[in-house]
Amino acid sequence: MVEPGLNEATVEGPLGADDLRKIDSYWRAANYLSVGQIYLLDNPLLREPLRPEHVKARLLGHWGTTPGLNFIYVHLNRVIRARDLDAIFVCGPGHGGPGVVANTYLEGTYSEIYPDISQDAEGMRRLFRQFSFPGGIPSHVAPETPGSINEGGELGYSLLHAYGAAFDNPDLLVACVIGDGEAETGALAASWHSNKFLDPVHDGAVLPILHLNGYKIANPTILARLSHEALADLLSGYGHEPFFVEGSDPAEVHQKMAGTLDAALDRIAYIQAEARGGNKETLPPRWPMIVLRTPKGWTGPKEVDGLKTEGFWRSHQVPISDVRGNPAHLLLLEDWMRSYAPEKLFDAAGKLIPELAALAPDGARRMSANPHANGGLLMRQLRLPDLRDYAVAVQTPGRAQAEATRVTGEYLRDVMRLNAETRNFRLMGPDETASNRLDAVFEASDRVWMEPILPEDVHLAHEGRVMEVLSENLCQGWLEGYLLTGRHGFFSCYEAFIHIVDSMVNQHAKWLKVARGLGWRRPIASLNYLLTSHVWRQDHNGFSHQDPGFIDHVVNKKADIVRVYLPPDANCLLWATDHCLRTYNRINVIVAGKQPAPQWLSIEEALTHCTAGIGIWDFASNDQGGEPDVVMACAGDVPTLETLAAVNLLRDHLPSLKIRVVNVVDLMTLQPKEAHPHGLTDREFDALFTTDKPVIFAYHGYPHLIHRLTYSRTNHANIHVRGYIEEGTTTTPFDMTVLNGLDRFHLAISVIQRAPGLATPAAHVIQRFRDKLIEHKDYIRRTGDDMPEIRDWVWPYQADAA
Repeated sequence: MVEPGLNEATVEGPLGADDLRKIDSYWRAANYLSVGQIYLLDNPLLREPLRPEHVKARLLGHWGTTPGLNFIYVHLNRVIRARDLDAIFVCGPGHGGPGVVANTYLEGTYSEIYPDISQDAEGMRRLFRQFSFPGGIPSHVAPETPGSINEGGELGYSLLHAYGAAFDNPDLLVACVIGDGEAETGALAASWHSNKFLDPVHDGAVLPILHLNGYKIANPTILARLSHEALADLLSGYGHEPFFVEGSDPAEVHQKMAGTLDAALDRIAYIQAEARGGNKETLPPRWPMIVLRTPKGWTGPKEVDGLKTEGFWRSHQVPISDVRGNPAHLLLLEDWMRSYAPEKLFDAAGKLIPELAALAPDGARRMSANPHANGGLLMRQLRLPDLRDYAVAVQTPGRAQAEATRVTGEYLRDVMRLNAETRNFRLMGPDETASNRLDAVFEASDRVWMEPILPEDVHLAHEGRVMEVLSENLCQGWLEGYLLTGRHGFFSCYEAFIHIVDSMVNQHAKWLKVARGLGWRRPIASLNYLLTSHVWRQDHNGFSHQDPGFIDHVVNKKADIVRVYLPPDANCLLWATDHCLRTYNRINVIVAGKQPAPQWLSIEEALTHCTAGIGIWDFASNDQGGEPDVVMACAGDVPTLETLAAVNLLRDHLPSLKIRVVNVVDLMTLQPKEAHPHGLTDREFDALFTTDKPVIFAYHGYPHLIHRLTYSRTNHANIHVRGYIEEGTTTTPFDMTVLNGLDRFHLAISVIQRAPGLATPAAHVIQRFRDKLIEHKDYIRRTGDDMPEIRDWVWPYQADAA
């Protein structure tokens, strides 16, 4: 017998009448729970007439996308059971929280994780009450939601997370629902190209489901207003084979969806079987996707106060407002909720009736209980080489030259080799692996590329561990999905353009912050950035490529999440890379140059120095056995070079001046211990920087950050920071430092002006340094290069000269 509300004339299709009735009933149960979460405080099963006190005072949440999500979820459950699929559900529509929570509750996972949200009337009441409520859960699909790897608070990243999850998961199906509002974002619009990087032999499959319900908050959506032909052409042009499911009659759309889902999964199985059988003629594959067009706010009130609601933007959030104060609205809400017939869906105790509960998959086959969506459960520790094997030999500080990132590239090459069998490490970058001098990795892996490969192409292959696409958004989203499903990765990028993912890293930081407080969410590998081609060496590009502000951005995040490393040389970069790959649940930012530069520390010295994160460089200091007259601090490779060159100038011209050099690798050590786990205590900070001596601090980025990190320190008033002050152009390397006052001459002048009693006696020295700056400016404009004494400078002292 077909359930009332279904059109019996349209039940023909792959679903038998009984299956159709059950699937529709399960869908109605999910819809009922979704509406209840938005509206109700009490009376969860409507066992009595609805009264104002049963309704929340503040109605928050979003209904419009939810019935479509519930519809897709129950149909995916059917095929998971029928085909024994290993599948996860990625919810792109930002406000689909009520639906996904409802489904995780129906299949029992929610109550297993949160026992107080039990499978009965009281548990349902608590489920409703907690939604968008103080002390409860967000309105989005969030870390608190079992089975989720995609925070719905910001649109655009669902398809990227889905592909990241599928890479190196050959048996996994990732069903990704994309809202038509979300599809208008730049990140999502580029995400369609992810299929060009999915290897059907070694990767899993992504099934994009574009849900067109026609509207966003208050406007129609672009893709929903395209003609069928134009939309089909667009999606086909992206390399997909689109299948369309359209309609508003539930029975008809259930049958269409069941048949279409079977056809799409058959197509995926065929693509994988052909590729895994060695048939390269099928490459690149045209992966299937589904376009589901249903009314916005489907099954909700068709009109409210005489205004169209279902199938229109008015159903986007809360279709019926002022329910407590408007008796007509209260009655309309009750009629809406009773239309789902909860008394036929839940038993006397308030639990889903057995014949419907049986539709959910079992155990880990439930999408809400799939371990891939709690990636720490599956994570295997990386095998890492001994970083000492890649060390640059440093006999005397500053005499050896090396390209720090090229050395690290050799280390990453062997990380790939050691983990080739487990296939759990990838390197991401926006077309910059070779530019950033990490090209040794190509000795271990090619770039993955599924489109045609020409004979003259270099390092392109259908199978690869290096992923390059000229979109920081794609790299970031893929890596997040990869990490969230239990793997490891590394993201190399030009420093200035990592800002493109500022908002994405915000969301990942928020995810980590919340997930760390959920005992059932297991730790995942850290998100590791190597930012190079940095602000101080933009020989080819100039001002447009000069911005060190990503550090400022990430430092705003929770202290237990963020780490920032500024290694001064290749051996310190090796340490930072190795260290970051061993960490979990963090966002690590490493900033290092790629150009040939002086090497300061042997590998053993680097290990000691970097482990502490900050320290006095004895080889550069001459205050041993007494108090310094001045502290010269530096953080970053170019600031370190200029600081030591300034020390050289001062020791030559003012040999009696006592100078202490403090180098900072771990930027977070500057904060107080109470503010950051890596922070120094006040006593430790004072021991390094003194309590009353001037500190001239040469910093890689914007100077104000150092002041912000150290404002509460005893000697903060004496800390004078030089860094990037938004002065740049295409010029020589040394001139970039001069433009921003970070060069050796400005640093030395600053020391003389601030060291007690030195400014007047050493006025002739200041004049000499200023003359050198004039000479520099004239020289570079005549020759286009730095003066030889600058360009070829080396640290002149032996290690024991002090």
